[in-house]
Amino acid sequence: MITRQWLVPFLLIIAPGTSGFTLRDVDITNWNYGKDSVDLIEGIPGSLDPSSPVVGRLRRSILDVGFSCTICEIGVNLLRVHTNAGLTDEEVMGQIKVFCMLQLSAEVCDGVNRVFAPEVIYILKRVKTTSSQICGMIMGDACNYVDNPSHDWKISLPPIKKPLQASEMAKPEVKTLKVLHISDTHYDPLYEEGANADCGDPLCCRASSGRPASPGAGAGKWGDYRKCDTPKRTLDHMLQHIQETHPDIAYIIWTGDLPPHDSWNQTREENLDNLRATVAEMTEAFPNVSIFPALGNHESAPVNSFPTKYAPSEYNIFWLYDELDKQWQRWLPRGASGTVKRGAFYSVLVRPAFRIISVNTNYCNDKNFWLLINSTDPADELQWLIDELQGAENRSEKVHIIGHMPPGTSECLKVWSANYYRIINRYESTIAAQFFGHTHYDEFELFYDMKNITRPVSVAYVGPSVSPYENLNPGYRIYYIDDDEASPTRQVVDHETWIMNLDDANFHDSPTWYRLYSARDAYEMSSLRPDDWNSLINRMIDDADLFYVYYKHYHKNSPVRPRCDTKCKKRLLCDLRNGRSRDRDLFCRTINQRIDSQYFFNWRNLFRI
Repeated sequence: MITRQWLVPFLLIIAPGTSGFTLRDVDITNWNYGKDSVDLIEGIPGSLDPSSPVVGRLRRSILDVGFSCTICEIGVNLLRVHTNAGLTDEEVMGQIKVFCMLQLSAEVCDGVNRVFAPEVIYILKRVKTTSSQICGMIMGDACNYVDNPSHDWKISLPPIKKPLQASEMAKPEVKTLKVLHISDTHYDPLYEEGANADCGDPLCCRASSGRPASPGAGAGKWGDYRKCDTPKRTLDHMLQHIQETHPDIAYIIWTGDLPPHDSWNQTREENLDNLRATVAEMTEAFPNVSIFPALGNHESAPVNSFPTKYAPSEYNIFWLYDELDKQWQRWLPRGASGTVKRGAFYSVLVRPAFRIISVNTNYCNDKNFWLLINSTDPADELQWLIDELQGAENRSEKVHIIGHMPPGTSECLKVWSANYYRIINRYESTIAAQFFGHTHYDEFELFYDMKNITRPVSVAYVGPSVSPYENLNPGYRIYYIDDDEASPTRQVVDHETWIMNLDDANFHDSPTWYRLYSARDAYEMSSLRPDDWNSLINRMIDDADLFYVYYKHYHKNSPVRPRCDTKCKKRLLCDLRNGRSRDRDLFCRTINQRIDSQYFFNWRNLFRI
């Protein structure tokens, strides 16, 4: 999971560093910004003084409205002004630091320059699309989507669709496989008990975070609800608990995000060390259990950077993919090595007629700026996915798809998500379930028939994070998969979320992991078919108590979870319906209308209208 705060230093590059040049020399009348924005831009001097009134106005603007589309477009346009004026990369980087320090510390901003700036400057110099098209791609739902012919592509699908048979539905009581889902461990080797947990940086609870101002600001022994990741002792304790509590696990799905959130301070070697250390922990804990991993967005350095074939050699991603192949091959067949090295995706037969396909969702990540150059099916992954699913269909196999970033999140590029959605529709008879992580929350996404959007066709289960970052309890998932001896559907029959309460663990110094809920019991579901999940969404629209139960589980029963108002409820329920990125109006219109009508009638009754 990554926040938009990292975009600010890259795109607010609006003050040239060469004497004799100001933005008054540039025609900005066609930039479509309001008068206040134009006045602000024209007031920027040739050499930027961090204490100037203009910088103060920028700081207030960012704090008041956040990182908006307007700010994004201004930043992109003015970066191009700089490059056209002949500024060097070093001069641009000097200004990045000034604007970075509007939000972050000097130490963090030095890291931002070192880790991120060279790549971002290289990419934005070579992108030919407009600033509104760029910001429409990287800002998600915060921006209105702008048509971009350079990023409008469609994968070809086989035309004939295997019919879904009623007999393929899982029976209520059936033999099952027990499957563990671990996601977003974010193990922090530098976590320090008692360190400042409220340091103001994107990641705290380290010696470098300083000493806390009060005892309550110190990091807990087992973790912290603030901007802190997972201590080694907590990861070890969880793995030991799982060994003792679930000795009958059939296999494990592990959906990525291993390093901590100190993205401004990471190197390739540090991230590889974290990968090796976490793989070693998993191997030691489960020496005789197959583990099927997927790649997270944090494994790269810089974070979110997964260059495509258009990147020069000094930026290629094979330093990571080669190590993934080396670490993953202990669990995967030899034949998977080729696609792991090519794009960090693979396909493996788990049981007769049962296959797991792991996809690399970083090729849909809107913070992967390399996609601005060319987003067309990077590494030919989606075409490969179609070929694998077609082969599975021909062999009458059932498939589980695993990955890191849920395709319906607004962080997934609209065009990639739309193509993936078409694939799920085409192979709904073959794909029994999907599993993702990334959000850190406990949730799911539904996919609907593209010809009848009232009919759900697939469920993507989004597993909770081990990391408490932020305001969450650590957690993991257990799935029960149909393993009927005669005709297994491989559907999820039930799932459980298990958590550790951080407050209790830190107070008593005795962590307890417990089952928070079972999906079928908590939500009164007869099965976990797509229809049943769709019915749950409809019930939660009208039943405030049921929605409260879901909201508690969504935050893993965190005692510091925020209150959820009407706007929050609409957003969360819409997320559940939205397996296709940035298409909220289509899937969520009825949710909003029904919730609005409830509040209208409540007010009407109150005033006896």
